[in-house]
Amino acid sequence: MANKNNKQRKSEKYFSDNTMWGFVHRSFTKSMGYTEEDIRKPVIGICNTFSELNKCHSHFNELVEYVKRGVWQAGGVPMEFPTISIGEPYVKPTTMLLRNLMAMDTEEMMRAHPIDGVVLIGGCDKTVPAQLMAAASVNIPAIVLTGGPMLNGRLNGENLGACTDCYRFTLEHKAGNLTDNELSEVENSICRSDGHCMVMGTASTMASIAEGLGMALPGCAAIPAVDSRRRHMSEMTGKQIVKLVVNDIKPRDIMTKEAIENAIKVTMASGGSTNGIIHIIAIAQRLGMKLPLDTFDEISAKTPFLLNVRPSGEYQMEEYFEAGGVPALMKELVPLLHGDCLTVTGKTVKENLDGVSVKDPKVIYKLENPIEKDGGIVVLKGNLAPNGALIKKTAVSEKFKRHKGKAVVFHSLQDLHNRIDDPNLDVDEDSVLVLQNVGPKGAPGMPEVGQIPIPQKLLEKGVRDMVRISDGRISGTSYGTLVVHAAPEAAIGGPLAFVQDGDEIEIDLQAHRLHLRVNEEELNERKGNWTMPKQHYDRGYGLLFEERVLQADLGCDFDFLLPKELRPKK
Repeated sequence: MANKNNKQRKSEKYFSDNTMWGFVHRSFTKSMGYTEEDIRKPVIGICNTFSELNKCHSHFNELVEYVKRGVWQAGGVPMEFPTISIGEPYVKPTTMLLRNLMAMDTEEMMRAHPIDGVVLIGGCDKTVPAQLMAAASVNIPAIVLTGGPMLNGRLNGENLGACTDCYRFTLEHKAGNLTDNELSEVENSICRSDGHCMVMGTASTMASIAEGLGMALPGCAAIPAVDSRRRHMSEMTGKQIVKLVVNDIKPRDIMTKEAIENAIKVTMASGGSTNGIIHIIAIAQRLGMKLPLDTFDEISAKTPFLLNVRPSGEYQMEEYFEAGGVPALMKELVPLLHGDCLTVTGKTVKENLDGVSVKDPKVIYKLENPIEKDGGIVVLKGNLAPNGALIKKTAVSEKFKRHKGKAVVFHSLQDLHNRIDDPNLDVDEDSVLVLQNVGPKGAPGMPEVGQIPIPQKLLEKGVRDMVRISDGRISGTSYGTLVVHAAPEAAIGGPLAFVQDGDEIEIDLQAHRLHLRVNEEELNERKGNWTMPKQHYDRGYGLLFEERVLQADLGCDFDFLLPKELRPKK
């Protein structure tokens, strides 16, 4: 059975081959229980990223069975395959080190096997972007199924959210306001079901981006992992991938420039994770599109912040689902969206939103009455980050939206750990904490360490936020005045490398400005005395990463994975 364009399907080329290799393909496949009738149908790969080392994916084996049911019902043949699985809480030094490896793994598995379409099942932070990057590169019919958020944590009548409350409670424990037993009780109450983090962290942001792009079925992102409707969504996804194969609808038909812009608008209106910016850039570049940070700034300025979900609001993903989820948010955004974009439903964005409405205006605000008139993420530029840095404006303390302070500099993560709680540290609540050498090459892998701890002696005085600047990342669940992704990073000689204790730093969110108040002559002298840090690896994937990873403003992809026309000139 060919597709609607009368092209021979990939699996047909394998199984109808009259040579010895066709015999081998048929024989080996039949030995697994598939029949002659089966191998004449569209073959659907199911990318199962289940792992007992990935809490967010612990329920995926069940979801796969519902996907298979849908594939069989629609006339396809499901064939499950694995790729590596990256679990945010466990992987050291950072999952970002492995996102590109997962993208490569997924791409090559999709490319190498006789599958006509693929269901990409992900959830934890780096898994969905890796899968979307692979889909953009391979360009066979594909659809994303995310695993869904956990149910709200519950303790003493309060909703808890991972990992926003992980930071809050461990901070209070460090300040002496919680006992060990009380902290243990929180540990047992915060994560009470399968699924990924239940706030608008990176996992929920990427699930929303997959919907905003049109690569996941409407409503997929917010359904709780353990809700029966997640199973229904899995079955529907299995049915839909067969339709995508029959109709020959591919990722590049869906992930257009306009669809990328829609996804950015959904991110800004959601108060989504700063990590989402890196991932959207990486996906766009795989599609052959340049996506400068200025584009995000321009879109953010025109996109109101509408979603009252933590860490930038009051509610969590469970309430977001009940309020209508991403489709309801997109319904409010219709005047700003490209409504004619094709989606995996085979319909346009506008057609998908017919009949959709917001069910709880306390969770999803009206476009004409937003929480804030512009989006949740601001791009900062200046002599400290000439290629840009990011801050989640919606999570910033009001008094720090415009601020000047003296720098307290930490030269590495180890230096930070050694000195941050030293009672003799020369720091006050107006200081600016600066962490160098935690970027893509410097850390290595750009870990989520940008939520620099408040020094112990200030915690005890009641300080809960300070201006903090780094070339690293933060979790999407983080909150506070956190400037991250400073580019170029310190480890390659970016200006952040030359900041010294006592330098005055100015931050102004309204002016989108991040400025080091040191004259150019002094900076040049410091640069002349600077020595590049030693590499962390002398072999293997780590060495490949250090040598070929791009900077944060270029998506942290590998240069050789981009289309030739977008590769930086050596």
